[in-house]
Amino acid sequence: MTSSPLWASAFRPFYFLGSLYAPLLVVAWLGAFLGLWSLPSGDVPLKLQHGHEFIFGFSAAIITGIVLTALPSWAGTEEIRGPRLALLAALWLAGRIAFWAAPWLPPMLPAVIDCMFFPLVFAMLAPQLLRASNRLYLLLLPILLALFAANLIYYHGIGTNHHAEAWWALRLAIHAVILLCVLKGGVLAPIFTGNALREKGRGDLPPHNMKLEIAAVGAVLLLAVFDLAAAPPAWTGASALACALLHGWRTARWQGWRVADVPLVLVMHLGFAWLVLAFALKAAAELTGIVPEATWLHAFTVGSLGLMMLGLMTRVSLRHTGRPLVVPRIMLLAYGLAFAAALLRLAAGVHSLGNAAMALSAVMWTTAFVLYLATFGRILLTASLPRSRAAP
Repeated sequence: MTSSPLWASAFRPFYFLGSLYAPLLVVAWLGAFLGLWSLPSGDVPLKLQHGHEFIFGFSAAIITGIVLTALPSWAGTEEIRGPRLALLAALWLAGRIAFWAAPWLPPMLPAVIDCMFFPLVFAMLAPQLLRASNRLYLLLLPILLALFAANLIYYHGIGTNHHAEAWWALRLAIHAVILLCVLKGGVLAPIFTGNALREKGRGDLPPHNMKLEIAAVGAVLLLAVFDLAAAPPAWTGASALACALLHGWRTARWQGWRVADVPLVLVMHLGFAWLVLAFALKAAAELTGIVPEATWLHAFTVGSLGLMMLGLMTRVSLRHTGRPLVVPRIMLLAYGLAFAAALLRLAAGVHSLGNAAMALSAVMWTTAFVLYLATFGRILLTASLPRSRAAP
């Protein structure tokens, strides 16, 4: 069974499971949100369930697929495949089943099952990353530990009926994902942009600015500390403003407008633009109160994270199955839907447009991942094309 093409590389099972889970999760949440049915949740608030499964269900699958597929090429690590990959996928799936079946399971069992995923990823990667020549890849390990800790704290908060603790845990997880996007995306976006510019004879990007990179990452860490410590709004707002300015400068140096005709690269730049906007909204919420505080989270999750995922999922699915890096037309529609969904979700939060606008945003966003699954689902389950058929 583990000799199937599905277990040849991490992107295959995790992109398939994640993009399949996205519409199931949205349908379940949306129906409960609109009062069409109830979820088997006990007294756990609907938004907490939605937040947990967005991060530790859907996002965990896609992020795992991206990271485990990228590391062999970029860090020179051994690829996790076959039985080990099947074990990871089975554990992720068991976590989802345990989460939804929690009311019928012994109290601690869902937490034990679901919280095993990131420690197992850590255990598989740590020995390899410790041997990698580039020590910067070790930064992935504390991010994995932060996600494990956040999931553990979430279940403790739910188990003790301390919902504020569970909310805090989800915010910790969001900051960990932001840091991962900043670190990984901050490497890939300029490299892919530079490659596209040179291929089209448009010159190159400005040289790498390590001081700016360090400052940008440091600002994200400072924002996380202030936000999680419930620091005075002026401190948190100032750190968010610093993030917006530094990451705005960082993103502008990558000159995404020069590759507007290269969708695979442009979509990553749009994702970073939403990240900058998310930081700016956080600053506005903390310093002025003119926008609801939650708007920055949706700008990141719906806009930035959604677009970055779709772009990288498309690139990896094409490149690692021997296909040319030509975006299928249907995926252009998916990118547009994700971008429009983020705009609508932002407008719904800022202008209180009501449940219908939020529901439409959710449908548009999840449709983007349904289109991905419809386009690449069969490709993920079948063998790669022979190298002789792959485009230059």
